[in-house]
Amino acid sequence: MQVEFDVRLDAGTLYDHLVYRAYSHTPGIMETAAGALLVIVFGMTGNLLCLIAGLVILAWLPASLWRKAARKAKQPDFQQPLHYILTEEGVEIFRKNGKDFWKWEEMEKAVSTSKSVILYTVGDSACIFPRRELKDSLIPAVEMISTHMSPRKVNIRM
Repeated sequence: MQVEFDVRLDAGTLYDHLVYRAYSHTPGIMETAAGALLVIVFGMTGNLLCLIAGLVILAWLPASLWRKAARKAKQPDFQQPLHYILTEEGVEIFRKNGKDFWKWEEMEKAVSTSKSVILYTVGDSACIFPRRELKDSLIPAVEMISTHMSPRKVNIRM
């Protein structure tokens, strides 16, 4: 069995992935907590400097992630649709400048956001499947992922 589909990754989809990654790890959570704490201190003390610092901290990460997503979306690899084939052996991706293949054992985890299903591979790579692009392939793709990855690595909500 195999599942094939094409996806286009735009800045919004890449931003969704970057936001998930940032806010699901300790540094992103700590940064948000620090910004919120400064806003709370402003509420308690009226110190305008705390308000400004808190708002800057809270706005900095989302703004920098948006800039990064917009830059990435302009790269040649993202200008054309990416073709994915999920097979019994692994995940193959065909892009304008070549192809990659990851065995299922190389997949670190599979997660979902409201906009995407994301497969994290060994290293810093990820396969991003926008839900709006998958259409009829969403359920077969999730079934393929769930079948070939350990349940402790899969956190996909439909």
